[in-house]
Amino acid sequence: MKAIKILAGFLLLLALVAAVEWSVGRSPLGPDGRFGFFEKDIWSSECSQRVADAYSFSHIAHGIIFFGFLWLVGRRFSIGARFLIATAIEAGWELLENSPIIINRYREATMALGYAGDSILNSVSDIGMMALGFLLAWRLPVWLTVAILVAMEAGCAIWIRDNLTLNVIMLIHPIDAIKHWQMGAHG
Repeated sequence: MKAIKILAGFLLLLALVAAVEWSVGRSPLGPDGRFGFFEKDIWSSECSQRVADAYSFSHIAHGIIFFGFLWLVGRRFSIGARFLIATAIEAGWELLENSPIIINRYREATMALGYAGDSILNSVSDIGMMALGFLLAWRLPVWLTVAILVAMEAGCAIWIRDNLTLNVIMLIHPIDAIKHWQMGAHG
């Protein structure tokens, strides 16, 4: 695929997610209507509303994982096609993550008790973070990519008591001991 077609496909997927989220009433910039680059406080109502937050690392991890998975199962596809497939998967996740079923699941089963979903800005940025992870995995040596993934997971576990691994566990099969440990950071 030519780079211009890949970029056009990527931008089309971003626009599609933004349009769908807008059509179901998601806020472009969050409830306060303010633009922001980074929200460091995961307990703030502004988390998941800005360009980036601590959970941006999970989306970078998505990109690394998607690259590895698509390398295993889809090597016959060009890197551009695999990138667009990864983008479509992430776009689908953003739409699902911001649906009432997942928002309510996060509130019930995880430490995200007041989670209201992402702003459109944050959803689009999350897809960009996945793209960054995918591109890093494509261009960096495997050992360095794995080291980055492990460092992000460990760093986020220490920093916010959450990461992609814990998020998946708590979403699929919540464990009270993990939730108690995670909430200890806020109590």
